[in-house]
Amino acid sequence: MKASTVSAKGSVVIPKELRERLGLKKGDKVQFVEYGNVIAVVLVSKDPIAESAGMLKGESSLVEALMKSRRQDEATGK
Repeated sequence: MKASTVSAKGSVVIPKELRERLGLKKGDKVQFVEYGNVIAVVLVSKDPIAESAGMLKGESSLVEALMKSRRQDEATGK
């Protein structure tokens, strides 16, 4: 576990080993998330739209699943 000291202005240095492992570079943005007595440092996405592309892909589309469900409801009279 790496440690860092909080400066008088509240700055904290992320250890070099962690920056390299996570690919953090000068100018990258991070968010601080508080969980009780724990502070998590989360990298802010540079391009959230491009990075989220394809994350909802599955076996079938939601429209296909809805249409199948409606056909089943019609067949059973619901």
